[in-house]
Amino acid sequence: MEPLGIVFTAIGHDSLTATMPVDERTRQPYGLLHGGASALLAETLGSTAGMLCVDEGQGCVGIEINANHLRGVRSGTVTGTARPLHVGRSTQVWEIRIEDGGGRLVCVSRLTLAVVAMR
Repeated sequence: MEPLGIVFTAIGHDSLTATMPVDERTRQPYGLLHGGASALLAETLGSTAGMLCVDEGQGCVGIEINANHLRGVRSGTVTGTARPLHVGRSTQVWEIRIEDGGGRLVCVSRLTLAVVAMR
């Protein structure tokens, strides 16, 4: 995640938070935060949080993600926070909210993970 400037900033008992800059690495040709960059931040947060919830020898892989892009951002930093909706033995579902520097909701995403045995 280093090439895109993603930095994990907080871990709570039920959340994981990271920031990502809105710059030439993450903007689309019209100068706005790329929806794919928002989805990447969301999947990074949800997958990492999911890995923190499984037993040794298990891992998580994404099987579905959706993202609703609600507000354009041209510069600054966005902050994403992942919170669990369901943490089961075989699947997990995470909600990831991404906000701009003013705390306004930019994107809301839902990520479904499969819990798998690591090889």
